Amino acid sequence: MPDRYLTVAEVTDSARRLVSRFPGTGRLRRIGTSRAGRPLLMLSVGHGPHHVLVVARPHPDEPVGGTTAIALAEQVARALTERGTRAPAGRGPSAPAGRGPSAPVAQGPRGDLPAAATDPLLVTWDIVLCLDPDGAALSQGIEEATAKAGHTLADYYRAAYRPVAAEQPEWAPIESRELPESQALFDVIDELRPVLQCSLHSVEAGGTWVQLTRTLPRLATPFEKSAATLGIPLQRGTFDALYWENPGPGVYVLPPPESTARLAAGSENIGLSTWCAPGRYGGVTAIVEVPLWATDLADDPSPRPDAGAVLRDLAGLVRDGGRQVTAVLDKARPFLPTARDNAPRRVLEWMADGLYDLVADSWEPLARQAAAGPPGLTTAQVCALDIVARRQPLRAAGLLLRLLEAADDPAAPGLHRDLDHLFTTWCTDFEKTLRLRRVSVRRQVAHQTRTVLAAADSTLTALA
Repeated sequence: MPDRYLTVAEVTDSARRLVSRFPGTGRLRRIGTSRAGRPLLMLSVGHGPHHVLVVARPHPDEPVGGTTAIALAEQVARALTERGTRAPAGRGPSAPAGRGPSAPVAQGPRGDLPAAATDPLLVTWDIVLCLDPDGAALSQGIEEATAKAGHTLADYYRAAYRPVAAEQPEWAPIESRELPESQALFDVIDELRPVLQCSLHSVEAGGTWVQLTRTLPRLATPFEKSAATLGIPLQRGTFDALYWENPGPGVYVLPPPESTARLAAGSENIGLSTWCAPGRYGGVTAIVEVPLWATDLADDPSPRPDAGAVLRDLAGLVRDGGRQVTAVLDKARPFLPTARDNAPRRVLEWMADGLYDLVADSWEPLARQAAAGPPGLTTAQVCALDIVARRQPLRAAGLLLRLLEAADDPAAPGLHRDLDHLFTTWCTDFEKTLRLRRVSVRRQVAHQTRTVLAAADSTLTALA
């Protein structure tokens, strides 16, 4: 596999080739249509009665999931075929296959695959190749931008697009928004009743972590081992899970839907999200996060001195950055596309309409608590908030730079030049302050694949 992210088109082509190479084992079908008319495709591998549902590219600015989806499908298809997974003629995709040979899977460079996860009598893997193809089309340059030798955080943010919350398929139901992409996923969950759903996410910077809707006892050890082997730091504290149950380093369990023990704005209605839907049938969801750039600060559990003062500084950082981007937006509004007709403009207006203050205000209780004394916050927890503070203005600035570049107005070049100077300074400071280092695509994919397989093994072993 080349050390770059696959585009949505490349993921689809790879899935079609896989179906041809493993006839009778893999199937590709359309499960829905996006708002703009793009197909939502699902690749199924195997014929066991228990379904593991994998969702790739739920956020368009998180490109690793599609590449992981194909790597995972390849490994599972090969292993299932070696163990005799071909279904008898006429057998439906969800019916258990007849007993075949159960020779152990040949050991490769990454070691044996978990037995339960590749048991042809037990499991069918169903992989949604891209949940948000419309958003991915607006992040289309992200794969090329991050494939360049020596690419930087600035290259990433110049190409990345992240929709408003109400246009994110996993999150839209929380915002009382009905999207065809969300409904397609809900329909698949109702049809298949998966024992496990794995949502493939990535984060610009930090460490790796897993969020679960229910504890998986056998996951923490292989997850931690994989991260250590690949040199990826664990994220010991995240923006929206500082006080969640923490059964292992980098593993967090979502509080019950009625709980208030969370930080992310809007998450009080988390029970409405697609993450929680498998719970209707006794299933569990794992949200698997891997970093594009890593920082060892994410894995540092030591107490952070003066955490209260640091959080106040970070709140000022996100507010000041937001104000500076919004000041440029105010000058550009007369000649930019309208928010109604332009998705990036909608994001900019949404962020300008109080989002920066909302993020900063949510940290005030943490700052007061940290200032009051022990236990305070750790270096890793402050690092997680530092990343959020820096990325909010950068996401907005990257989108506004793209709109200014395309604008046909005499004022656009000057505004672009001024904003580009700010943007470049912020990116450089981000990289230096957190001492970021790039994580290769191969390592991101290897870790995400191993984590999904370990989660499946944990879930399926309990059912076998």
